Amino acid sequence: QVQLVESGGGLVQPGGSLRLSCAASGSIFRGNVMAWYRQAPGKQRELVATITSGRSTNYADSVKGRFTISRDNAKNTVYLQMNSLKPEDTAVYYCHYERLPLGVHPGSWGQGTQVTVSS
Repeated sequence: QVQLVESGGGLVQPGGSLRLSCAASGSIFRGNVMAWYRQAPGKQRELVATITSGRSTNYADSVKGRFTISRDNAKNTVYLQMNSLKPEDTAVYYCHYERLPLGVHPGSWGQGTQVTVSS
């Protein structure tokens, strides 16, 4: 079992920046993928970015060039640097952990952190 705790959300003006953190603890396997998802009111949860334990990354088209996912394997922590934020980025952001290979083992979710982009 892996526990995930997100932090760093808040209220920011359009064009501003925020950095989210997700600290993982528990039975963490070396081969894994960590990801950020988000869910806006009335919408389905969507994938924002992923990063493997080897630091390969992937991004949703809507955040490419503005968001950067990174990780510190020594601290079991993943980050999401969000720049040039837009009102449409407003959502609850969730951290996700899944052991490799994907689709074989159940993943873990954090409790979410609210990001609000508004003037």
